[in-house]
Amino acid sequence: MFDIYTIIFLALAVFIFLRLRSVLGQRTGRERPPFNPYAAREARPNAPAEKSDKVVSLPSRKADTAPAKAADDTPAEERWKGVVAANSPVAAGLDAIVAADKTFDAQHFITGARSAYEMIVTAYAQGDRRALKDLLAKDVYEGFDSVIREREQRGETAEARFVSIDAAEIIGAEQRGGTAQVTMRFVSQLVSVTRDKAGAVVDGNAEKVSDVTDVWTFARDVNSRDPNWKLVATETGS
Repeated sequence: MFDIYTIIFLALAVFIFLRLRSVLGQRTGRERPPFNPYAAREARPNAPAEKSDKVVSLPSRKADTAPAKAADDTPAEERWKGVVAANSPVAAGLDAIVAADKTFDAQHFITGARSAYEMIVTAYAQGDRRALKDLLAKDVYEGFDSVIREREQRGETAEARFVSIDAAEIIGAEQRGGTAQVTMRFVSQLVSVTRDKAGAVVDGNAEKVSDVTDVWTFARDVNSRDPNWKLVATETGS
């Protein structure tokens, strides 16, 4: 049987697929993190400086379902088995999140975050503003839109695809007042290329697979009826 998380995920997948019909199945990759337009522009010798530390939005996997067990209902060594190490600072952070939001499920969150990672990277690479506007917080949307606009003004087009997402793991978690924060580390293999008006390659390599490690931090107001998580920080991992 499908649980409520699965139903919401499938509904979201259909919604995003309709928005990204021309790009789903193609994903983004380049020598630098493709979702981070500011890092990608560093490869251009005459590119203007860009801002960093932007915010993006995570499609929610939270729903009205049976409450998760309270943090003290399960022995510490079993509580987050398969997710994070027992008795670690990350486990303590997850305990705090569950104490504030009994519906939080770490495994479903990881699934949702992984999906969001691919959706956002793909939409950015294709310059799909409509999709990005649904997925990004206002300030990061403005930043992404600015870079996409510059790319369009130069007459450049991006081609991209994921080869694989090899890892998606929680590496940080905390409850700050009414805000839950979860940091994810993604390891992926990507192929991407950006071409100028004439079709010449100006960035990336259509024949090269790049290993990329990205760290995204998602946040949500647990007191809000809005179930959506927002990506509040991005950086390149190592």
